[in-house]
Order: sequence, then C-alpha cells, then structure tokens
Amino acid sequence: MAPINQVQDNMNRYDVIVIGGGHAGCEAALASARMGCATALITLEADKIALMPCNPAIGGVGKGHIVREIDALGGEMAKVIDETGIQFRLLNSSKGPAVHGYRAQADKHQYKNAMRRVLENTANLELLFEEVDELIFENNEVRGIRTASGLEFQCDSIVITTGTFLNGRIHIGLDSRPAGRVGEKPSTKLSQSFLAAGFELGRLKTGTPPRLKRDSIDFSRCVVQEGDVIPRPFSFSTSHIERKQVPCHITATNEKTAEVIRNNIDRSPLYSGIIEGVGPRYCPSIEDKVIKFPDKKSHNIFLEPEGLDTDWIYPNGISTSMDEDVQQQLVRTITGLENAEIVLPGYAVEYDFVPPTQLMPSLETKRVSGLFHAGQINGTSGYEEAAGQGLMAGINAALKSQKRKPFLLTRMDSYIGVLIDDLVTKGTQEPYRMFTSRAEYRLILRQDNADQRLMGKGYELGLVSGELYNHCMEKYNAVEREIQRLEATTVAPNPDNLTRLSKLGIHELRNATTLNVLLRRPEVKHDELLRAFEGEEVPQLVGEQVEIRIKYEGFIARQNQLVEKQKKLEHCRIPESFKYEGVSGLSHEVAQKLEAIRPVTLGQASRISGITPSAISLIMLLLEKNREYS
Repeated sequence: MAPINQVQDNMNRYDVIVIGGGHAGCEAALASARMGCATALITLEADKIALMPCNPAIGGVGKGHIVREIDALGGEMAKVIDETGIQFRLLNSSKGPAVHGYRAQADKHQYKNAMRRVLENTANLELLFEEVDELIFENNEVRGIRTASGLEFQCDSIVITTGTFLNGRIHIGLDSRPAGRVGEKPSTKLSQSFLAAGFELGRLKTGTPPRLKRDSIDFSRCVVQEGDVIPRPFSFSTSHIERKQVPCHITATNEKTAEVIRNNIDRSPLYSGIIEGVGPRYCPSIEDKVIKFPDKKSHNIFLEPEGLDTDWIYPNGISTSMDEDVQQQLVRTITGLENAEIVLPGYAVEYDFVPPTQLMPSLETKRVSGLFHAGQINGTSGYEEAAGQGLMAGINAALKSQKRKPFLLTRMDSYIGVLIDDLVTKGTQEPYRMFTSRAEYRLILRQDNADQRLMGKGYELGLVSGELYNHCMEKYNAVEREIQRLEATTVAPNPDNLTRLSKLGIHELRNATTLNVLLRRPEVKHDELLRAFEGEEVPQLVGEQVEIRIKYEGFIARQNQLVEKQKKLEHCRIPESFKYEGVSGLSHEVAQKLEAIRPVTLGQASRISGITPSAISLIMLLLEKNREYS
C-alpha cells in the first residue's frame, strides 16, 4: 500500500477512526471517545447516522439480551430506544426467564436524531462527512485512511462498520444497480483495499419489504397488537417510560398471495440467478417462504408504524425483491391491504463481507494490526448484533491505541461473547442472527441480570459512571439480604399461617418451612409472599431477582458448575507461535483448520468444527509439556 503523506501538525491525526455511521459505528465511536481517545467517525451523510433501513425496532428474544448487555457495558442503544420507542413488549413472558426478551418499536426518525445528538455532544469525538476510498497500511499495520476528496488522516486504529455498503448492489425485479441502500451510493473502492491486503471476501444478501401508506390500510380487518400496559425500559439507568404508546396490527398472506408469486417467479432476481449472495435463513423473503414451504398456506404479517410523525407502515414478514408491479399485486391480496399504496418498494441488497474467521476475539484482524471489523462486514444481520460488535471493536481499538491489553468477553459471561466466539471460531455462510438457543449457558445469561454480569467491567473501562455502578451494587446487595431473610424466616403450620397460605394456593403444610422453600413452588410469587407474611417491601426489580434466584436455584447451580469446568479450557492459552503442522497424532485436516483459525485458547479450539476431543487432549498435553520444560 502507498505510504501516508506526513502531516506537519495534528489536525489530520486521530487515535481511532471509525468508518460508517450505522449502529455498529455509533457504538464504536462513542466507546473510543469516552475512553479518552481522539476519535473520528467518518460517514457519508449526517442525516443517515443510526438510520433504521429495515425493521424500525430494537430487541427481541436473544437480540434484547445483547441490547441490555450493551447498556451494562456503557453503550448507548438502550438509552436511545427508551427515549424514542413507541411500543414496548416483553416477549415470551409466559416462559422461563432465560428466554424472556425485551422488544420496542422505534420512531425511526426520532431514534437517529437522538443518537446523532449524543454523538455531537460527546467529548473527543469529531464527525466527518467523507467517502473513504482507501485504507493505508504499512508492514501490516494501520497507518490511516484516504478519502475520495484526497484527504488523508493518520491513526493508530481503524474500525470498519460499512454495513451493506461494501460493493453494495440493490435489486428490484430484474433491475439491478450499485447502491448500499436505496438512493445511496455504495463503497466500491474499499473492497480493493481488503483484497490488496490479502483478505478473503464473500458475498451476502439481505432485503426489506415495501413500505405502505398508513391511510390506505383497513386496520379494522386486522388483529390489534397492543404493547405492555407498563412498558419495561431497556436501559438500567431508565426508571420508567412515559412516552405515548401506539398499537401494531397483524394480518396474513393467503393462497392468492402465493399464486401471484408463483406466477411471476421468473421475474424474481432470487430465482433468475441474478442474486448470488446468500440470504438470511431466519428472515427469508416472501418468495422463499412460498417456494420453499409450499405446504404452509399463510404467513403472518406485522404492520408496524415507522414513527409518530410519518404515515409509513412497515409490513414485517413480506420482504421481497420482486418487480414493483408484482409487489403491488401481492400486497393487495392480503386482508386489510386490498387498497394499500406502496410508498417505497421492497428490494434486496447484495454486499461484500470479510469472513470473520480472519479476526481475533478482540475483533482485530489477524492480517493487519490495528484494523477492527464490526457489524455486517463480519457476516451478521440485525442492529443489535452490529451494535454489540461495534461497542467491543471501539473498546479494543481504543485499548490498542493506548497500548493496553484487549478486552474480551466469553460465551460464559455474555451473549455478546457468544456472538463473537461463534463468528471468529466457526465463521458464517449466511447472515448470522442471535437466538437464545445459541447460548449454552442461557439460564445464567439472562437479560434481567446483564448489569450484575457486566456493569463492573464497564465501570473498569471508564464507560459506566460510579453512581450507576454503585446503584447496581446496592440492588444486588438488597437481593442477597432478601434471600438471606427468606432463608432465615420460618413458617409454622398453625391456623393463622395456614389461612394465609391457602390464599397463596398452598393448602397443605405439615412441618415448619422457611419462606425461601415456599417460594420455590411455581404458584407462589415473591410479592404475594411478602404481603401474606408482612415482610418489608422491596423494589420490584429486587423482588424479581430474588424470585428467579430461588425458583431456579438448582438449575443455576448446575450451569455454574459447567461454566467452571469450561473455564479450565478457556484459561489454557495457546501461544501464537504454536505450530500445528507436523504434530504427531493430529490429522492434516485438523492441523489445517487450527492453523487457519489460530485459536487463542483450548476452549476456542474445542468449538472449531471438526476438532475432536482427542485432538484437544493432545494439544493440552503438548502445552503442559512445553510449560514443564520452559
């Protein structure tokens, strides 16, 4: 690569440069700046910062866990959705706490404006509106960037968060054109920087549904979906939500919809061979749903408002890249949408990504020191997955500039750790989406205890205030005190107590029993137990933690035991100089995989596809032998 021109002053010098103003870029830039690094966020347009080009919502099962973890570490997404959300719901509330998930419909215009205000008012952070043409490396180390206007900026670390813009191309029917999003030009030259540096590139695809005009929809023919009566905030620093809440609505496709698609499938870029990128398996287009699942006669559609001051409705469930006239036909086959007007057609977008096995767990690339990737460039989908990576990449880019050790999360302490470990260890062949099923320790990685798990780490990094951290500690001290009180309080089976217990659904008690044992019963709630036995009132969030801890005590203990066993492998680090080729007992295929991934620990090595337990045992013996004789 060409060397960067030397600048006489520091006007063009930053510690960290973040490229891209999406959800990953915002979190990366804020983290870096808040950790004291001179940071530049470079993006094309001010008005597109933190834009929601697809579903205008934050959270969901698994995804909501990530948002809560971002907040516990000192990120911004949770605070902004609390400020701008227009419908809040707790998903899976009838199931166990491990799979509960917060979700909020966003006012997408207010969301991006609120995030932009935060960026503009953050010390050490400068917003630059330029197109980056080239990454400048020297001896496989970051030196800076060069823009399309010829400006050059030096830095210690770069965070790439280009989303769908990297060599992006959108498709509407058989019409195809270069674009990162509809109406926005792609980044076409950055891909060349990656190829020139020796990176492998891949190609992925995502898409959106058409947007509909609110007044053209007959909502009376749809099912109303209200939010929670008492909205639950995402952020641990938000006490309550006071914003106006609005309903969503549910309708569904039918056989007529499927017929329109089947009759026009030759005009679909997905089925005519125009689109080469792999799309998201868990969020397929309506074309894929109809063709791949012919036995399913109906697919739900969620009509979601894009904001309080816009008449655009997002029909979640009919992502499509069919021709505009076909989109109009299929929309009007749907109940309530017979006269619906499309204000923006749906489309598919293809883009380059850098397969994430080329990254270390810090999200720094193995090939170029000081270069970090976050978001869709790593093969993920979703605002939440992008923001979680952006936060981690921004933290580690700042630590790199400050010559400090990287900050790592594992799959044992966070969903963000699960996400990153999956990416860097296993890679992905399709847009990666987070689910609770991906976390083997999900009972201890609940969204309700993200502050207990991670806020101390955020405080140590300087991203969480002392006041907020102390508040967190006080909360969990109160939880411990209440658990101890319940364990120490005995209920005797006298007539007065039996009357109280019958009101709780307990109609038989033969022996004296402590309150914590009574709370283990599924029909007993903590607040009801307090009222029945005149216990001292505790805050709702404390009571919820007490109830979860006691009801799931045995399951939590077993998961903690598994975590302790896994930690032994995670703490066994593999030196960078370790040579797998030529190790007696390792097959050529296993050695090649280990050389390609270069796992940091035995734990990471054990999760690489095709790496057998015997191979892990052999490497462990070699490591112990080397330490013995070193």
